[in-house]
Order: sequence, then C-alpha cells, then structure tokens
Amino acid sequence: MATLTLPRPIPSPAEDSEQLRKAFAGWGTNEALIIKILAHRNAAQRKLIRQTYAETYGEDLLKALDKELSSDFERAVLLWTLDPAERDAFLANEATKRATSNNWVILEIACTRSSHDLFLVRQAYHARYKKSLEEDVAYHTTGDIRKLLVPLVSSFRYEGVDEINMTVAKSEAKILHEKISEKAYNHEELIRILTTRSKAQLNATLNHYNNSFGNAINKDLKTDPKDEYLKLLRATIKCLTCPEKYFEKVLRLAINRLGTDEWALTRVITTRTEVDMQRIKEEYHRRNSVPLDRAIAGDTSGDYEKMLLALIGHGSA
Repeated sequence: MATLTLPRPIPSPAEDSEQLRKAFAGWGTNEALIIKILAHRNAAQRKLIRQTYAETYGEDLLKALDKELSSDFERAVLLWTLDPAERDAFLANEATKRATSNNWVILEIACTRSSHDLFLVRQAYHARYKKSLEEDVAYHTTGDIRKLLVPLVSSFRYEGVDEINMTVAKSEAKILHEKISEKAYNHEELIRILTTRSKAQLNATLNHYNNSFGNAINKDLKTDPKDEYLKLLRATIKCLTCPEKYFEKVLRLAINRLGTDEWALTRVITTRTEVDMQRIKEEYHRRNSVPLDRAIAGDTSGDYEKMLLALIGHGSA
C-alpha cells in the first residue's frame, strides 16, 4: 500500500549524513541529492540520519534544511523528514492556530491513524507544546464541532478485526437512524458510536444501517450540504471507513482548482506515502481518469514536483 521506494543496498546513516552535508556546501544547494536521499528512506532510516547528522555536525538536520530550502519544496522536505508522530503533532498544532486553523486536519489525524499512532501523536504534542492536544482542540473549537472533535482526538479504539458483535451493530444502526431522522445530529449517542467503536465494529453497524434503512448513512446526513458540522460528520465516517476515498477527494480539490492548494497536497503526500498511498493513487485514477503522478506534474514544478513524485513512487523521480 505504501509507495516509498528504497535503494538496494541502503547506505549507512553516516554515509547519508555526509552526502547531505555535501549537498549544503558551496554556493548552491544540491536539491537533487537531498531528494535522492530523503525521499527514498523510511521513517526509521530518516530518524537515524537525523541522529547521526546531529552527532556528527552538531546541528539539527531540520535546521540545516530550513536554512538551505524555501517555499513549498522546503515544507514538503521538512514534513517528510519529521518522525510521523512529530509531524502529526506539528500539523495538529498548526491546525489550531487562528491564521491556519483547519478542523479537517484534526479530523484526519484522529480518524486515519491507528489507536497506537494517535497515542504517540498525543505524546509528541504534549512533549513539544507542553499542553495536551485535547486541550488545544477544545480551546479553539466551539459548539457541535468541539463536541465531535475532542472525543475523536481522545479516542483509543480497539483494533481487533474479528471481534464484531452483530447484536450491537443492529442496535446501534437503529440508534443512528433514529437520531438522524430526528435531526439530532449532535446527540451524545450518535457521537459515542462514531468516536469509540472499533473501525471493524463501526463498518458492521454502517453496513446494517444501509441494508436496513435503504440509504448509506452519509446520504442521510446531506440534509444541509453547507452545514460545517454535518460536513465534518460525513468526513468522519468516510475517514474511518474509506480513508482512500477521503484522501482522493482532498487531492482532487487541491489540484483541480484555480491555484493549487499546496498545503493540502503536501500534507496528504507526506503523511500517506508510507501508509496507503498506493490505494489513494488507484482511487484517484478511478475517480478522475488521470494518474495522480500526471496530475501532480501538471500542477506543480521544479524541486517541489520532483519531491512529490518521488514520494508517490513515480518511476523517473
């Protein structure tokens, strides 16, 4: 499912650190060498490179990259080089700030990471910002959106795929249908089901909802397409059950618009490359009849384009 490609054999962290140091030397930065190394190392390897670089040269690799690079290419390289939990903590914190607030980023992180990964994000957030992720989300949101997002980021879902209780699925499908029919979209029972049940259990519940009541739940939640809370509620369900469809839409909206949304494009590529980017690419091609690499190449340029194409496994990158 990942699209990251690794060289064989893989150079040692010491070799990679030395080559990166050479890429920074002289009057011009060797961006191609930076892409060749960092875009083809996994999270564990990138962590070792950072440690080795700091021990060898007395400088954080991220600071060195920040001094040498700029614009969207810099953001892509820095986000990619971060440890995944650190990266999510950074993105979540950025999403709670007034100028860059984005409830969708919080929702993505809460719903598409494993329970263990989300726990590591909360730890990284606490270590880096000296407060809890839940605290910041609660402070920077209001009303129904706060009522949904705080339990989502606090969740530690059971990850078992075989332990599905069909009696519970039928009962909770009925509860969901009742609350949606009553337009009680913020009811505590509806939120409890979406924010606490395992993804396997939730899938069983939503399948039963569809079979018993004739509509997919997200269709019944489209009573007001402009309502921000209902949009987030539908996105929560899509993220939990079909993340590749959710991320395909984020990429489509980022690319197929007047002026590329580079922040969204960079976020999705850097966070999903090692997870499910292959599925997202397949879904993008199916939905748009255009390969994702061609869409990216047509909408970006330079080293930024090369970095993104390398991460999604484009053959010539």
